[in-house]
Amino acid sequence: MTQTHPTTLPNWFTARQEAAKARFESIARPKRGDEEWRFSNLKQLDFDGFTKCADAPPAVDQLVTRSTGVGRTAAKFVFVNDTLVHSETARLPAGIVCLPLAEALVSHGELVEKHFMKQETRLGSAKYAAWHEAMVSNGLFVHVADNVEVADAIEVHHWIAGKNTVIFPHTLVVTGKSSKVRVIDIFRSAGELEPGLAIAFNDLSAGQNSQLDYIAIQALNEVTRIIQINETATARDASARGFVLNTGASWARNESLSRLEGPGSRSDMLSVSIPAREQEYDQRTFQHHVSEGAYSDLLYKNSLYDNSKTIFSGLIFVDGGAHHTDAYQTCRNLLMSDTAEANSMPGLEINADQVKCSHGSTSAQIQDEEIFYLRARGIDPVSARQLIARGFSVEVVERLENEAIEALVLQFIDEKYARIAGGGA
Repeated sequence: MTQTHPTTLPNWFTARQEAAKARFESIARPKRGDEEWRFSNLKQLDFDGFTKCADAPPAVDQLVTRSTGVGRTAAKFVFVNDTLVHSETARLPAGIVCLPLAEALVSHGELVEKHFMKQETRLGSAKYAAWHEAMVSNGLFVHVADNVEVADAIEVHHWIAGKNTVIFPHTLVVTGKSSKVRVIDIFRSAGELEPGLAIAFNDLSAGQNSQLDYIAIQALNEVTRIIQINETATARDASARGFVLNTGASWARNESLSRLEGPGSRSDMLSVSIPAREQEYDQRTFQHHVSEGAYSDLLYKNSLYDNSKTIFSGLIFVDGGAHHTDAYQTCRNLLMSDTAEANSMPGLEINADQVKCSHGSTSAQIQDEEIFYLRARGIDPVSARQLIARGFSVEVVERLENEAIEALVLQFIDEKYARIAGGGA
């Protein structure tokens, strides 16, 4: 595992990468029996043969053209194999730093250092977080000053191009007091038949009374794998909303840790996953209530087709002294075939008084009465099932509370349903 650095990179960053490399090599690979990897297919962790490309491939113009999203954006970046190939920043307001991470490390190194990968990776992928830290070379850095609101979303496209290519995209977003920003990460493959790998990480730090929304759309090809680690921290009266959509990849591992550090802070953790054929989506979450009077709500929904598999393991953890906590955790699985497998392990650990916490999980198939109702109105059985599955997901999507982003997410959802109807994943 080697990587070269420009001489302008700050010393603290190169030192951390060297330390992370040693940590990666010292940490054992997950093994059967590790609780954090319960029900997981550990064969998916064989990453031998994947290499990091030094440069973007030729003919990137087509990928830039394909990088469409919400339409109007405050800024837009396109990365191919972690190399920036296109950027638009003219609509950014004053009071915001929005740069490729490689550039921010040089021009705002002290600011990046203050927030870069500060939390402990505790949901099972510490080894792969260290690999990411050792190899990361680019991504997005956003710092929003106090009292600045960014009206339109910042949109980032991450493309994997070439056979057995690995990327290490990083998104670091920091909001100041009473500020507001939305960031969208979209992960896609340049080709449909080339295996790829993404080890992605995002740091989200919501300052006092700020609003930070993060949306991740994972639409990689069916022979690519991804580990995505999200770490969020919310200060007093801040609100952080994280949403993950999984429609692509042969195997995806999502780890989301939300740390509520200030009274009155709020965290919404949302996800929609639609696996088909042999796809496996493995999601682990941790709602950590550090401060009293904070609120968190998790809603994950999975629609499973064919021989696909999902795993959900979530924990609400309330520290001693975090009184008046209000926390919820719900995972719902819609089984669209008799051979799909959904595993759910919600949990609570409460060390404070005067709290209100609940957790639960359900798995069910579509009822015959629902199909009959739609068929009686002239809708064929296949379309009826798709309509019900789409409606099952919409409840989560609507909580994004932004029409343009909701439309974008539903576009990817509808494309996945179209592939399922056509016999593909």
